[in-house]
Formats: sequence, C-alpha cells, structure tokens
Amino acid sequence: MSLIFSTYRRCVPKATQFLLISVTWFCTSGHTNTSSDSHRLSSYYGTKTRYEDVNPYLQKHPLLVNKTLDLLPSTCIPLQIVSVIRHGTRYPTTKQIQKMKKMYSLITQQSGNTSKLVNDLQNWDMWYEDWMDGQLVKKGEEDMENLAFRLASLFPSLYTKEKFKKCQMMFISSSKHRCVDSTKAFISGLAHKYFGFPQTSESRHEDLPCREPVVDDTLMRFFDHCEKFVALVEDNDNAMHEVDKFKVSPEMRKVLHKIAGLLNVSEHELTADLIQVAFFTCSFELAINNVHSPWCHLFDEEDGLVLEYLNDLKQYWKRGYGYDINSRSSCNLFQQIFKHLHRAVTESRRSQHISTPVVMQFGHAETLLPLLALMGLFKDEDSLTADNFAAQGERKFRSGRIVPYASNLVFVLYHCDLAETPQNEYQVQMLLNEKLLPFPHSEECVCSYEDLKKQYSHLLESCHFEDECELQKGNHTSVNE
Repeated sequence: MSLIFSTYRRCVPKATQFLLISVTWFCTSGHTNTSSDSHRLSSYYGTKTRYEDVNPYLQKHPLLVNKTLDLLPSTCIPLQIVSVIRHGTRYPTTKQIQKMKKMYSLITQQSGNTSKLVNDLQNWDMWYEDWMDGQLVKKGEEDMENLAFRLASLFPSLYTKEKFKKCQMMFISSSKHRCVDSTKAFISGLAHKYFGFPQTSESRHEDLPCREPVVDDTLMRFFDHCEKFVALVEDNDNAMHEVDKFKVSPEMRKVLHKIAGLLNVSEHELTADLIQVAFFTCSFELAINNVHSPWCHLFDEEDGLVLEYLNDLKQYWKRGYGYDINSRSSCNLFQQIFKHLHRAVTESRRSQHISTPVVMQFGHAETLLPLLALMGLFKDEDSLTADNFAAQGERKFRSGRIVPYASNLVFVLYHCDLAETPQNEYQVQMLLNEKLLPFPHSEECVCSYEDLKKQYSHLLESCHFEDECELQKGNHTSVNE
C-alpha cells in the first residue's frame, strides 16, 4: 500500500511581489526506490532518522546546496544567522544498549530447527558496548562538517574567513560529548571543507582561534534546569500514561504477536520496549554504518507506522505539546535568539558592523522540539493519544521529519532596500533542515522583524524561565497545572 506522509510546507513566492508568499503542502512517500528493508523503513525511525532521509538528494551528494530555496532577492542583504542544531548521528545510549543485549540474548537462546531469519539474527555481531553511551560517531562528524559547508555556501557573505579569524562567529554547545564534538566538527567543516585551511595540527591551532565552543547548559539543556518540568514530567511516571497505554494497544499487540511468531518465542517474553529497541537496532545499523541489518527483516511498513507513532507519542508528551511546561521551559532560549536578532538590527540602524553575524547553538532533539512547540509549529488540531492512532495518519507532528540527526532551525535576518516601507526594512526567514519554514501566524515564509516581535510579544515579555519553572509547593504528581 502507498503510505503518504505530510512534511512541513514549502513556500513559493507569488509572481507579483516577493514578500507575499503562498504555501503549498508537499509529501514524501513511505516507499523508496530500493528494496532494502532498512531503507524502506527509514520514514518511520523518528528521532533515529538519518538527515539524508529527510533530504534524499544528500545521499549521493552530501555537499549539494539546496539552490531551489526561495531566499530573499539581492535587494535584501543577510545580516545575521542564528541557529539551533541537533547533534549528528550517535551511538545508542547505555540504556538502549542494555535493551539491545536483552533482545539479542532472547534470540540466541533459541535452538533446534530455527528459521533463516533467526539464524541470521543469531549470527549478527552484537558489537555495541556500554561505553558508547550516545557518543558521536564518525558519520555524525561528517553530518556536521557537511552541514557547515552547505550553510556557508548558502550564505557566503556571513561565513567569511575574516569573520572566522576575528572570532565573530559564536559557537555554543550543550555539555554532552556528542554536542561538543558536533560543534567542533562543524567548526572543522567550516575551516577545512569550506575555507580550505590545511588540516595539519600546527595550522589548526593557528587558524582556528575560536575552535573551542562555549558550553551553556542553561540554554541548550534548559530542561535539566527546569524544576517544574523535572518533577512533573521527567521524573513523573504518570506523565507518560498515553505512551504506556499505547504499548498495550491493539496496534502494538498485533506487532508483538507477529514478532513473537517470527522469532518463535512466547509473547510473554516480549515487551513493547524490546520490540522498539529491535526496530531501533535496524535504524542504528543504517545510520552508523549504512548497513542493511537482519533486524530490519522483522518489520514491514505497517509495523513501522505503529512504532513511529509510539516514538512520536513519547516526544509529543515529553517534549512537545503534551504539557505546557515542555515548551515554556524553552523561553530563555527563545528570548536569547531574539536578543541576537535585536542586537544585529540595532547595530545596523546605527551603521555599525554586526558584532556577531553567525550564532550557532548545538543541542538535542529535546532542545529543538520544545522551542518549535513554543513557537506554535507542527501543531495538530487534536492531541496525539493512544486511542487516535488511525486518525493521526497525516499528522504534522512527526519527529523523524522534524528532528532527525543533525536537524537544524535557522533564523536569517536581512536588511532590505525598501524605501517606500522603511518599517519593513528588516526581514526574517526561518529554515528547518534547509527548507523554508512558514511562520505559523501567517503561513508565509518571510516576516518583517517588527511584525515578528509583535506576534511573539507575549513570549518576549511574559515568558520568564524562573516563573515558569518554579515548582509550587503541594502536589508534585500532577502535570495538569
């Protein structure tokens, strides 16, 4: 069957004026041109999705710049780029590896007249070790190096050798190794792939004066510092009741029954978590080593839809629209983005050089999803629940389309020559994963800076991290505050 997935809207300018932009939906098919199961399932991996599966043209040409973007014309000069970027491809976490080992052990215990699939799984090399614990892999470094090259190629007036050498580019990172290493790989991509600095140890220290990122967890891991979120969502077992309910739903039971039959094990020995980690093992093998794994043969696209929804339910209720505190905890990051934009506008109006034309901030899917929710992006009319799987087949909130590895939200500030409308001389565009992203209030892909401030004035003026995250005394088990 043909499986159609809605992604975010692509903006096409009207012929009459570039500032009025119409919006059209485009879709990607669940099927691909390859018969490989791992690639056939790649639309369903959620947060374990490869970046090149969101932008398929990168599979053959990883440095190819998307020239089809309807960026503002030459009468508008880019002044600043402010971005939030998820780390590149990583190893599984220790918790995931422990579940992988448990699932693998269950299979290796099978004996006698087993199927070819079980034999293939028994002969599979369980090479994942606990020490890997979510660290960035070589492919993740390449994700960042290539992204740096493409963004710099898209905005060459902002990414210049002079600005780089003068440390006019700001690099901020989460304290997690995968984020710090992603930031360093991005810087390396700029230096060597884009600027062409030689890759020698001597020249690296000489030519990369700002090679060390600034670690700021209050910005990039704000969720760890939000007492209310930690108590009411992160550490509250009841907060994920929709996820837990879906794990025993008819849809999930059907998948479990099928996998138990393929493995010739009792259904009582399997859980939704073990089924999901088997599915993720398929995705890790593809993402890390570009390997077609026997784990992928366990699943078809119908299974993929169910397991994708299980992952999306978790992201929705823990990081997205499920609870207000999820998004409200990101208000500091949101306001910081606007502080950078405001400073650039102020400097431009004073005919000063832009002090920080490039701001690159590296975090997690858990950094991006709350921010996007705070801004009202990818919001469905109905909440994602355990009971409405069938009705959510064309939902906007699809984590694999929004926050794959190396996902990136980019704000681009322009100064435009608009003599007749000087109040609109500063314009902003947003890109998500190198595609133009419409503003939710207008569904247009460009907005004047002043209008953008008005649209989000309620967040700029009243969204205060300390107030939002203060845990009220009393009942700490309710998330419906």
